[in-house]
Amino acid sequence: MILFRLLAAAFLAAAVSGGALAADAGRGATLAAQNCVSCHGANGRSQVPGVPSLAGQPADFITVQLILLREGIRQAPAMNPFAANLPDRDVEDLAAHFASLQPGPPDDRAPKDEALFAAGQALAGPRHCATCHVSDYGGRAQIPRVAAQREEYLVHAMTEYRDGKRAGVDTQMNGAVVGLTNAHIAALAHFLAHLD
Repeated sequence: MILFRLLAAAFLAAAVSGGALAADAGRGATLAAQNCVSCHGANGRSQVPGVPSLAGQPADFITVQLILLREGIRQAPAMNPFAANLPDRDVEDLAAHFASLQPGPPDDRAPKDEALFAAGQALAGPRHCATCHVSDYGGRAQIPRVAAQREEYLVHAMTEYRDGKRAGVDTQMNGAVVGLTNAHIAALAHFLAHLD
């Protein structure tokens, strides 16, 4: 049943992303102002610990995540009720809005620790992080932007992937973080969070 739902969500995401040119970022801004800014920030840069920034995320990525949340394939207790009844048009418009925003770090980003940054950078190469997330870690298509993301959110997401608690449209991330210790994940998260 989960495989069927995952395939259905993937097909729906492909169909929705085909209409992304028709998405209305202005309407998405209105929807976001009503429902999203208290957690994800007025400029798409989250100021709430544990909540990801959405500014500059690829529209296809946001579309897929909202569909996974809507269909109950991805579990995020704060988001599932919001996404449960989102029509496709709202999904597309919200994705277009957040994709149009200028990405950047949250205002409360912790200072850069040079040693931790270097340790994370050293791990990113052998783990081939830039293969999917691209060389500036800005993401593409259904792959998220991880540069300048909230550090504690990155730790949470990578830990969930490593521990098999997070579902995606494929298992790439689960494989990419397999075998990483908590210290490795902390270093990778610090590196990525301090990229601008």
